[in-house]
Amino acid sequence: MSTEKHQDTIEPSQSRESVNIGKVDLENDGEIFKRGEGLEDFRTVGWIHTSVIFLKLIFATGVLTIPSAMYTLGAFPGAINVLGWQFLNTYCAQVQGQFRHNHPGCHSIADMGELVGGKIVKEVTGVLFLVAFIIVGASGMVGVSTALNALSNHALCTNYFSIIAALMVMLAASMRKFEKLAWITWAGFISVFVAVFIVVVGVTTLDRPAAAPQEGEFDFGYHVFGSPTFAAGITAASTIFCSGAGTSAFLPVMSEMRNPKDYKKAVNWCMGIVTAAYLSFSLVVYWYCGKWVASPSLGSAGPVIKKTAYGVGLIGLCVSGALFVHVSAKYVFVRILRNSRHLQANTITHWGVWFGVLAAMSLVSFLIASGVPIFNYLLSLAGSVAFAPLALGLPGWLWIYDHADYWKGTLWQKILYALHVVLILISIFLTIGGTYGVIVQIMDAYKDGSIDSAFSCADNSNSS
Repeated sequence: MSTEKHQDTIEPSQSRESVNIGKVDLENDGEIFKRGEGLEDFRTVGWIHTSVIFLKLIFATGVLTIPSAMYTLGAFPGAINVLGWQFLNTYCAQVQGQFRHNHPGCHSIADMGELVGGKIVKEVTGVLFLVAFIIVGASGMVGVSTALNALSNHALCTNYFSIIAALMVMLAASMRKFEKLAWITWAGFISVFVAVFIVVVGVTTLDRPAAAPQEGEFDFGYHVFGSPTFAAGITAASTIFCSGAGTSAFLPVMSEMRNPKDYKKAVNWCMGIVTAAYLSFSLVVYWYCGKWVASPSLGSAGPVIKKTAYGVGLIGLCVSGALFVHVSAKYVFVRILRNSRHLQANTITHWGVWFGVLAAMSLVSFLIASGVPIFNYLLSLAGSVAFAPLALGLPGWLWIYDHADYWKGTLWQKILYALHVVLILISIFLTIGGTYGVIVQIMDAYKDGSIDSAFSCADNSNSS
């Protein structure tokens, strides 16, 4: 393996061995979106807007679920999980960015899978990517429908609110370019951040948690160390991991950056803010609410604060769902039109494919949101089934591909090589164990009535 793969940045214009897979030269073809006369310019996003898009892709769903995961694990293991998983997610995001610098023809994580493993790996990776972001798109719809329920005092059947949420998310996701979405992500991030902050302040003013019995003794449920079953523990860990694991969605955004070299800076800003917010907010909410934390946690400070928080955060919850649906739709859109002039031309085919794919992704997300309406379980399912291989396993493989000679290099190089093999093993464990755990948890929830039958009118959205 050539040592040029170990450089910090590889320019597309540099001479290198060509690796052709199908019709696309992933080594030398350069950026997927070209610039030229008659072509719609997609590469228009600056690094600050990129940072905010990354923030909105990560921050929202996670901060709403970590406090209840901490109840399962205990405060100290929960905090270690937040720091540990966020460190790994940040590192793996940088690995993906560096790999794309080395191989600029890669638009998505599936393209990277094709380069290192061929067609089969590409298709498996593509399916996992769609599964992941369709599921988290569904979680965004659950968040919006929960907000509408709270603001309206449950004036309609939950499924009617889910339909309204799906339409809101699809409308917001319909903008073709990340540059256009970037402007609403500012409002989305600020709204969710302020909403969560309102709840954090709100829980500190209560004599006892809003959901706890307001008279007499009760079990507060705060533990420094929890004692969960394997299924409950792995589900909670997977939920925390998933809260920062959507880094494979960074790559399509990177393809629309004006200067992709700014990717590393955008990731560091995003993940630094997210980690600090997740750790501080979740610890405070769990400290004051114990086992009585709601999921999503915006309902943890009582009905008045709940309505205020959901009213302020509604835009952000909608934008989160929209970004997730947009990312999954953009992947399919590029796959369909990649070798066609319609990819960057304002033709009927271009717009027809875009809106058709967007509607399909929104419909599937809606069906999942209605079938598994418990917020935590949706995110844990996404984390174990799809994000574990995408955000941990495949980046480990990508690094090994670009550093294949390290296994016979210096001692330090061998250690680095071994650590990336361990990263792949961690992803396998989390995939198998996490999927088992969340399936057990969902089955138990149906048995004990925490989840009513699919598509029922019961308000299950706040179950933990």
